[in-house]
Amino acid sequence: MSRDQHSKAETFAALHAGPEIFVIPNPWDIGSAQILTGMGFKALATTSAGFAFSRGRLDSAISRDQMLAHAAEIVAATPLPVSADLENGYGDAPEDAGETIRLAAATGLVGASIEDFSGGKDGSIYDFSLAVERIEAAVASARAQDFPFALTARAENFIRGRRDLDDTIKRLVAFETAGADVLYAPGLPDLDAIRTVCQAVSKPVNIVMGLPGGNMTTAQLAESGVRRISLGSVLARTALGAFMEAAKEIQAGGYTFIDNAASFADISAHMRDAD
Repeated sequence: MSRDQHSKAETFAALHAGPEIFVIPNPWDIGSAQILTGMGFKALATTSAGFAFSRGRLDSAISRDQMLAHAAEIVAATPLPVSADLENGYGDAPEDAGETIRLAAATGLVGASIEDFSGGKDGSIYDFSLAVERIEAAVASARAQDFPFALTARAENFIRGRRDLDDTIKRLVAFETAGADVLYAPGLPDLDAIRTVCQAVSKPVNIVMGLPGGNMTTAQLAESGVRRISLGSVLARTALGAFMEAAKEIQAGGYTFIDNAASFADISAHMRDAD
């Protein structure tokens, strides 16, 4: 642990302490991390899906070693605090989650998320007791660091076909009791559900924008009690969507997309001349 990492961790903790809501966007490579840094965001988070797409792989088809190497690249690319999407911790056992957080801290990250989705193709969620044990193990590894590593605990019900708000809240409350620093339930359907979640816990709540139906504003989320907004893979998907639309236009014989391309000057303003 460097003094720089400790300072970033303290900055990250202060952002969560408020009083204002903040956005933590998700770059998918070094260039996008540098652009977001240059645009004035206060912290960054990796995206497992965005990185997988950049490697021509499906989401969840990236190994732990590959993801941690990518996280280390993002950390090196920015002076900002960086948290990582570490999926289910790359293993079912609580010990797997704990070891993943230990390795994550060694990359320079100051935070990471662990989810209760098993990673299986059937979309299964870990049983309640195992889900809590996994967060307990992750928290233990986070607390073993000599800086405040921020552990985010994710309850995946709503994006895995289980639209059960009561069970989601039960899990988030248990994750908070287990010591998680940030609580996160992607896919909550509306502001009422978000407000209910925020009122049920005392730790900061993260809400992800970029899922269908997410027509909420930062001000509305703040009023509902949200402390942090992430973007998941949506920035990567937006970039790839524009790329695909441009390619379709080329196939049809047109080139009007060129008018919407970022200029060399605008992009180069955020790029490095040499290492």
